[in-house]
Amino acid sequence: MTKNLSRWIPAVAVPAVIVVAGAVVIPMSANAAPNLPTKSAEQVLALLAGSDEDSFSGTFDVTSDLGLPSIDTGASENNLDLLTGSHEARVYVDGSDRARVQVLDNLAERDVIRNGDDVWLYSSDENTVVHATAASAEERDVQDPTALAEKLVAALEPSSILTVTTAQTVAGRDAYTLLLAPKSTETLIGSISIAVDAETGLALSVGATARGENDPAWQVAFSSLDLATPSADIFDFSPSADATVKEQKAPSKPEGEAPDHEVTGTGWESVVSVTVGSDLASSPELRQLSTAVDGGRLIHTALVNVLVTDDGKVLAGSVPAATLAAAAE
Repeated sequence: MTKNLSRWIPAVAVPAVIVVAGAVVIPMSANAAPNLPTKSAEQVLALLAGSDEDSFSGTFDVTSDLGLPSIDTGASENNLDLLTGSHEARVYVDGSDRARVQVLDNLAERDVIRNGDDVWLYSSDENTVVHATAASAEERDVQDPTALAEKLVAALEPSSILTVTTAQTVAGRDAYTLLLAPKSTETLIGSISIAVDAETGLALSVGATARGENDPAWQVAFSSLDLATPSADIFDFSPSADATVKEQKAPSKPEGEAPDHEVTGTGWESVVSVTVGSDLASSPELRQLSTAVDGGRLIHTALVNVLVTDDGKVLAGSVPAATLAAAAE
């Protein structure tokens, strides 16, 4: 049961919901705002879309203040801790098929490595490894700002009002600040802010605030960035002889089709629904995170609501709880 919750709740509740469904205040440089040539929102969006920097490395921080309670899962490989507090990660990218993300917390390390068709997921705390092929690997929770910004813009740009606000400096680089505000009022999110590198078009930070709030509830931002191509050996990985290795098989359904997966609504009002089994409703983790509601349990955060029904469905969206309940019927 713990495994089911850690698999589905983070994947649906944080990056996925912010993508499908979130004015963030990105911490500004101690220096004055950079003096950049004036660009319209459409021009900054084109700068972001036209970036051709596909090899880089850097350190980024993920900061969350979603209002979730602290939980004791007894499982160090659980990813729910990524939804609270601050976490530091390093990312290495070389083209479309080589990437590595390292999350470093509490003297432990979690890695996601793709090298060609091989995908490895490593937890040093438990000394466990999951090996998959590119076709069978599930999408993972931790994404650097560039990857996340692409998904956000693709999902939300048609239903957003775009503006360019005060320029900023992120990771020592001058950036335009692109703000996406929802046209809809039926969303928990006030806006999403993306810092777009003025030179390369890379997204340097992405953040979100709840509707009516001024302080950020969630943010991912580079603290350092190197545009040089990472060394090839960064992407090499071989599990140690004493590691527990699990092979992840390719899905039986066609590639890109998730089991029992459905999206209702569009843009900021999107609701993601997956079926995971009725035993999830009695998970100890879920009971720590949620409150009882008619027909199930509700996890409420500043940016997203997650409804777990008694019959084993998980519905998530940056929408009021009543919208999730209606979608579950």
